Amino acid sequence: MNILFFGDLVGRPARNILKQVLPDMKKKYNIDLTIANGDNLAHGKGITKNTLEEIKGYGIDIVTCGDHTWDTSQAIEILKSGVDDFICPANYPVLDHKKGYKIVKVKSKRILVINLIGRVFLKDHPDCPFRAIDQILKENAKKFDIAIVDFHGEATSEKRALGLYLDSRVSCFLGTHTHIQTADEEIFPGGMAYITDVGMVGPKESVLGCKKEFVIQQMQDQTKFRYEISDDENILIGAVVVQIDEVSTKTKKIIRINKSFKIVP
Repeated sequence: MNILFFGDLVGRPARNILKQVLPDMKKKYNIDLTIANGDNLAHGKGITKNTLEEIKGYGIDIVTCGDHTWDTSQAIEILKSGVDDFICPANYPVLDHKKGYKIVKVKSKRILVINLIGRVFLKDHPDCPFRAIDQILKENAKKFDIAIVDFHGEATSEKRALGLYLDSRVSCFLGTHTHIQTADEEIFPGGMAYITDVGMVGPKESVLGCKKEFVIQQMQDQTKFRYEISDDENILIGAVVVQIDEVSTKTKKIIRINKSFKIVP
């Protein structure tokens, strides 16, 4: 079974490039399930009903999120509406943790997709991700065959620690949030695919998808940050393809994708 996972999608550039390249990517890697982190899906901050429907129309099956998702009021509305292919961090204390995961049947396998958020260096004060995922795995022990985790975190140490904690208990542990792809993809001894951060889908000449000039000025002058998505037409795709053995549910291979594409009008 082949799973395609995209790192943080940054605004319209990410949506446009998915429309352009996703069909070919799914065909090339013989993809069975496609997941993407939509934390920055709408204008670089948050998610809306329209942007969610847009990328679903391009072939994204499940959308995870993170800390910036709530910058738009529609995020809560989407969750309350019962849309179950959009999931939020299960360890946010103000949200029903059952909206933090989804079980989907692919071929003959039941795949549990879990979204969690880190606590180190993040201001939202979420619940403990270790305890949260213990509870989810226990509650669904007989309901899934394969488990995939999107851990939206700032600190590499926290991601690594939780990844090691979950080895042999889940099939994939994929980090998001920093928009910078790490070159540490590996398969742990227990058969779990791991990468600290998948990266982003967004303008290549940018700082985390933003216009570099604004970020540099803010850092130099300590002025209020002005957020504007870079207009570079070269869009960097940070993603991974994970090949999972359907019998053992262990990962056979993880392929890291870090490639830029030019938007075709």
